[in-house]
Amino acid sequence: MKIAVSAAGPAMDAQIDPRFGRCQQFIVVDPATGEFEAVDNSGAVASGGAGISAAQMIVKQGVEAVLTGNCGPNAHQVLTAAGIKVVTGVSGTINEAVAGYQRGAYTAAPQADVPSHFGMGGGGGAGRGMGRGMGRGMGRGRQ
Repeated sequence: MKIAVSAAGPAMDAQIDPRFGRCQQFIVVDPATGEFEAVDNSGAVASGGAGISAAQMIVKQGVEAVLTGNCGPNAHQVLTAAGIKVVTGVSGTINEAVAGYQRGAYTAAPQADVPSHFGMGGGGGAGRGMGRGMGRGMGRGRQ
């Protein structure tokens, strides 16, 4: 049995990356032996389809479960179609997550917990639009 964990670094003491499709690496762990391998996520910088690409790579790793912070609908569908349990809402270090999974502290998510393109970044911006509607509506009106 192997578990894949979205990771912010290549070691077991690394923090879990909350983004499945755009995490830097996955740590693939065999909890029975303690052996692990850091696998680079080549889809992390993709302009689109990062979740699907990451999920397809994880399927090839032959894992039983994925532990991550968030997982979008496309990646969730690929993983569950391959019979892989997807556990979301996980945080802390890789070691802590694997130990929690072994204790039965987590349950598989029945569906994605974030919308498509959630981990792409972007941001709020400053709201610099066309500048219309700036009057205050305080005229006297006509009589």
